[in-house]
Amino acid sequence: MADNRRTPPRGSRPRGRTGPGRVPGRGAATRGGASTPGRGVAPPPQRRPRFTARAAVLVLVVAVLAVSYASSMGAYLDQRAEINALKERNEKTSASIDELERETRRWKDPAYVQAQARERLKFVMRGERSYVVLDEDGEALESESELSDPADLDREPPEAWWGRAWESVELAGHPPKPAPPPAAQIDGSDEPDGDQ
Repeated sequence: MADNRRTPPRGSRPRGRTGPGRVPGRGAATRGGASTPGRGVAPPPQRRPRFTARAAVLVLVVAVLAVSYASSMGAYLDQRAEINALKERNEKTSASIDELERETRRWKDPAYVQAQARERLKFVMRGERSYVVLDEDGEALESESELSDPADLDREPPEAWWGRAWESVELAGHPPKPAPPPAAQIDGSDEPDGDQ
């Protein structure tokens, strides 16, 4: 007896088996969950919970990161405050060093040494006489004049050029009134009389 089954050619897909109990095309529709006429209505799909395990892990990771960053930020702010305090102390120290260097330069000047000897120790040069002015209680009056470092003097800030330019513009718009001309002769008429 000859075999009536055909073998499919190579590389082709085998087709679904169709048998006496199977109808092609119906199996996919019944498997997908669609309702069949004899079975009734399918139950509604269940809602997924809002807070899942993945969300819990994500919240935990964010909390750990926030805590670690908060501690790092606190350490950073403490370090910045310490750095600012050290900078301020460094500026004060450098200012005092500058003052001491200025004082050292002063003491190298013979005129300053001479003035300090006169003021503090009341020394006089050879051939000079020293006079001390006393007040009503017999105490010596202190001298009000002092030597000062030129670097300590307050200098007036220079005036801006546009200020002077604007003043000239205002002066051009409102010129000053001319002064009366000088007298050609002095006749004494402007002098007050002795009788009055």
